[in-house]
Amino acid sequence: KDYSLPIPLTSFVLFAGKFGSARASTTALRVPAFKNRTWGVTGYSCPTAVSIYFCKTECNTGLLCMIILFFLFQDYTATIFLRQRWTDERLCFDGNKSLSLDGRLVEMLWVPDTFIVDSKRSFLHDITVENRLIRIYPNGTVLYALRITTTVACSMDLTKYPMDKQTCTLQLESWGYNINDVMFYWTRGNDSVRGLDTLQLAQYTVEDHFTSVSEAVYETGHYPKLVFHFELKRNILYFILETYVPSILLVVLSWVSFWISQSSVPARICIGVTTVLTMTTLMMGARTSLPNANCFIKAIDVYLGICFSFIFGALLEYAVAHFCTLHQLSSKEVPKIDSNRSSKTSTDRKRERSKYSGCSSPMSVMKRLFCVFDCFHVKNPYHIDNYARFSFPLSFIIINVLYWVYYLYF
Repeated sequence: KDYSLPIPLTSFVLFAGKFGSARASTTALRVPAFKNRTWGVTGYSCPTAVSIYFCKTECNTGLLCMIILFFLFQDYTATIFLRQRWTDERLCFDGNKSLSLDGRLVEMLWVPDTFIVDSKRSFLHDITVENRLIRIYPNGTVLYALRITTTVACSMDLTKYPMDKQTCTLQLESWGYNINDVMFYWTRGNDSVRGLDTLQLAQYTVEDHFTSVSEAVYETGHYPKLVFHFELKRNILYFILETYVPSILLVVLSWVSFWISQSSVPARICIGVTTVLTMTTLMMGARTSLPNANCFIKAIDVYLGICFSFIFGALLEYAVAHFCTLHQLSSKEVPKIDSNRSSKTSTDRKRERSKYSGCSSPMSVMKRLFCVFDCFHVKNPYHIDNYARFSFPLSFIIINVLYWVYYLYF
């Protein structure tokens, strides 16, 4: 299958500096005499002017595959109809019609050494023959078209995934000719790229695209470079239905236990454990479609962590409520004792407490913890569920408002 995106691009122009080459005569050019006309003249020397064009296409084949590659491996695959146009005065001939030649004759012509920067894999289509076109006009203009598929790297920032925006580029440079030899520029600026306004992608929307001209600086010199920028915004509707809605429903399901009697231990434990395990599975499934980018926390990780905390908190709430209920029942069964004995017992407790005050044994630590819990003593443990019915939904709504406002507008 061809996992490629036909990117619609139109025209940029490259002008070459003058080279010492004799101008050929302007006699009529005939196809059988093409080899004699170009031998030793146009094969390796640069002409006086060169123009390069990209074609416009409306094809939508393979867009889904392109997004999958882009998303997992931080790159995108594009099929480009590359049309290069330059003027070679040595190929002028009399007439008013252009000549379309076989693509294999390209070896007899000078062609620009344009290459794609950050390309991982590229190939020229050759079914049924090599997809090349050579067309020569009477004024010496040469149109050289070819169809290539390339996979270009594109670094992504996933801190706001899936509310993120990605900006990718397609950079074109001259390999051997520096700025003293050739010069690149877009003939119509941003209008040189057409068709992206009607382009439809599976997970992305093309928000903006523009072109720019720059120079690439290397040790061997400065080289002309053209850059095509396009900004993609991820469609969040898919992730809302796939991840966010199930997470919210699991949180709401964990609140059902607040309306179940505390005496129904199996029912409440079953709901709590089931929701925790389901949420864990959902978190693992959401991470399988992400690249290995563990160096930063993504927006979806934050939300899943919030939902998991609320679900786990609902399970802990029942544990606390059940413990307080048992503690209250056990305290009611203790028989009443007289005041003298109680005062004596309290005096003995104070002596034991002063005796072991300097000891850091586990028992002393546990006693201090129980003293802290006594400060939060609940007279009626059944009111814990009433508090949870109100506090859990309210806090979840407030956190959701803060989450969506931050990641959508900041």
